[in-house]
Amino acid sequence: MAKHKETSKAIISDNHSELLQNIASELKNIDLLSHQYSLKPSPAITPDDMFELAKLTKAYMDDPKIDGIVITHGTDTLEESAYFLDLYLETTKPVVFTGSMRNFSELGFDGLSNLVSSILVAADSESKHMGVLVVLNDEINAAAEVTKTHTLSLDTFKSLEFGPIGIVEQDNVLYYRQTHYPHLHITTDRIENRVEIIKAYSGASSVLLNLLIDGGLKGLVIEALGRGNVPPMMIEGIKRAISLNIPVLITSRCPKGRVLDSYGYEGGGHHLKQLGAIFTENLSSQKARIRLILALGHTSSLETIKSFF
Repeated sequence: MAKHKETSKAIISDNHSELLQNIASELKNIDLLSHQYSLKPSPAITPDDMFELAKLTKAYMDDPKIDGIVITHGTDTLEESAYFLDLYLETTKPVVFTGSMRNFSELGFDGLSNLVSSILVAADSESKHMGVLVVLNDEINAAAEVTKTHTLSLDTFKSLEFGPIGIVEQDNVLYYRQTHYPHLHITTDRIENRVEIIKAYSGASSVLLNLLIDGGLKGLVIEALGRGNVPPMMIEGIKRAISLNIPVLITSRCPKGRVLDSYGYEGGGHHLKQLGAIFTENLSSQKARIRLILALGHTSSLETIKSFF
């Protein structure tokens, strides 16, 4: 990413060859092959783009000459693309996402150091069987755990619940722990894009829910309150969605902790579970949506979809 001389605002430009030349001296005994997939800014990335990227990555992973892959990505939707590939790919070879918080023209551009660290992680034998990883600011995080936490800070990507799984120290890759969950893989030839997220808040109604249902909604993620509760006025829309066999997932707007069916009042988690809503444990709403997009591409069976969560 670079600044346009006329506007002084960051735009997307192709400088990957220059970046690779700048870091070549930092990488010993590592052969690099580059492929430019897209110059889209990350807010423009869609699940269809993620699906194509996942299939392209799989093709490279199937090549016995390739030991690992690093994917550079804009930071706004990086965690969603990384999680999409984590669900789709089933490989022992390392796949690492990275990006930069400062653009190429800014003082303190972090893209070079992030790229070097990511390549070192992808080339390290200890990175096998770890699933898709995200490496920025010399921290290694699991795609299923990490999220962007700050609009500007260089250490924005954090695993809030459990912390990083490792670090990069100069040219050393050091792992502290394994990820805490079994790796889930969803094999599918298609995806279902018509999955939306609605955030719960004080006094929230069913107006948006009904608009989405009328517009052909195929899956719904609700970013609920606390442990997984919603205002009573949302119940009518949730019931309607479930009656139409639209899977309704429950996540929390809290950045840490699991959702659970603790409360039995109207709109409480236990009530929602009795209605047929699906609880997603500690997934963020954006990652729950990615999982549902893949699950709906795999099957239309609500029982099978529930098993993916």
